[in-house]
Amino acid sequence: MPIKILIADDQRLFRQGLRSLLDQEEGLTVVGEAADGQDAFTLAQETDPDIILMDVEMPKLNGIQALRLILERKPEAKVLMLSVLDDDERVKEAIVSGAIGYIMKDADHHEFVRIIKSAYEGKKITSPFLANYTPRPVGEKREKDERAGIEDRFSLTEREKGILALLLEGKSNKEISNLTFVSTETVKTHLQNIYRKLGVKSRLEAVALLLKEKK
Repeated sequence: MPIKILIADDQRLFRQGLRSLLDQEEGLTVVGEAADGQDAFTLAQETDPDIILMDVEMPKLNGIQALRLILERKPEAKVLMLSVLDDDERVKEAIVSGAIGYIMKDADHHEFVRIIKSAYEGKKITSPFLANYTPRPVGEKREKDERAGIEDRFSLTEREKGILALLLEGKSNKEISNLTFVSTETVKTHLQNIYRKLGVKSRLEAVALLLKEKK
């Protein structure tokens, strides 16, 4: 039996494009589309999907409100949040509220498929910054003392932390691209943001700073 998917997103082109891509994949079928949180709640009852892809920000009911209502009726539901930001506080709140993970909207369709299938099978996602992200409880303050890691002190996002870890392992841009399922241009953009935050100008300077911190 194919994995039944419900897509909830208020951006019609994104929603329809994602449906077209997923419907072409063997073992997946999209059973419904919702343009707002209220429709997502209704369709979740009607279509009984295996996986719900839920946008964080939607009209009528936002993604978190819809998530909570769905889980009240269907506590076994598996919901993956969709977001354009990997450090969005609303995504963290959604996961605390019961979502099983999240997918970045700039992910390619192979990444979407991989995460959906792994989430359905209950597998741990090995990508350094995708689906199985576990935040601190909402409202908990991050400690800011000398024990905090350099990643926290320089306010790196979860995605940047993942790429920085791969950088420290000596991975090339191409290898990081393959491991994180994003283009090499996207990797370069993230690296430039990391360098800017760390106050360095190159890969070597970033690695040197990290190694110094870990001594």
